[in-house]
Amino acid sequence: MTSIDDLIKEALTEQESEIIESTEELGYFSLTMGLFSGKLGWVSWVIMLTQSAMFVAGVWAAWRFFGAVDVLMAVKWGMSAAVLILMAGMLKMSLMPQIQADRVLRELKRVELLILHRAGE
Repeated sequence: MTSIDDLIKEALTEQESEIIESTEELGYFSLTMGLFSGKLGWVSWVIMLTQSAMFVAGVWAAWRFFGAVDVLMAVKWGMSAAVLILMAGMLKMSLMPQIQADRVLRELKRVELLILHRAGE
């Protein structure tokens, strides 16, 4: 049994098939790399640079935490490390809704193309 996608591809002309193939679902890494281009690509770059700096600072603070001999200094470095690493994770996760929005927009474009094709018949 053929899938609905195969039936759609058979019904389309060559030009329409090329357009539909350009809107195929992308993998995770392709979607992630797509965040760094376009109108809002600079925002993703700033978020990733900030996230990376926070993570490095958090690892450095964690290193100092494990090397501390005084309890008060251990608490200060430990809290700093925890907060920085958690904030870095939150910043990275803030990009996930944009990835999902990009997936939805690509699928909407695909549906629009299919509707245009049906209207042309």
